[in-house]
Amino acid sequence: MYFFDSLYSALMLLGQFDAELLFIVGVSLNISFWSTVAACLVGIPMGFVIGISSFRGKQAAITFFNTMLALPTVVIGLVVYTLLSRRGVFGSLGWLYTQKAMIIGQIILITPIIVAFTIAAVGRIDDRYRRTALALGASSWQVAMVILREARFSIMAAVVAAFGRVISEIGISMMLGGNAKGFTRTMTTAMALEYDKGEFVLSLALGIVLLAISLTVNTALGYVQGKTLR
Repeated sequence: MYFFDSLYSALMLLGQFDAELLFIVGVSLNISFWSTVAACLVGIPMGFVIGISSFRGKQAAITFFNTMLALPTVVIGLVVYTLLSRRGVFGSLGWLYTQKAMIIGQIILITPIIVAFTIAAVGRIDDRYRRTALALGASSWQVAMVILREARFSIMAAVVAAFGRVISEIGISMMLGGNAKGFTRTMTTAMALEYDKGEFVLSLALGIVLLAISLTVNTALGYVQGKTLR
């Protein structure tokens, strides 16, 4: 059958460590890694502060970030494209159709995920941890660290979810990266291109790699959680 023939060829391609395939995987991992790191540096502190604080407009902030979870990737791509295009505000940087532009778009995409999940993680922590820490004379910073420690696995799950979102994303990558061979071609954009060409071998090989990466990351998270909770 055609599918099994393509699957066999895809596995052979993986076994040969095809240079083009490895480069595409490397580009995807590089962009996904740095966008996730940047989003975590912004999103985790923001979500943590919103989660443990009481202020006017807190519910509105939570609603905003929950709404941003459904923001279409094409909208993000269009906004960033407009800003980075030759006539845009940041057009002089020359970042359009580069990995930098893709990272910016993906940071915008997953920061709300990390913020919203961090808020939810902090909100689920029993308030007795805070009261006990205060009763023992802990400072505000020490109380915050106690809460962060208790919420760490849920926050780790948020980071994994964010990474999985960006590594499988295609709209932003296509609009801001241009799918340029040897520069900005990612696994998802390459799969779309090969599908349009009617060539499924590379697409299947990349799909296998994508699933393997997702499985590895989630398995590692599950192992760490299980090891620590024993």
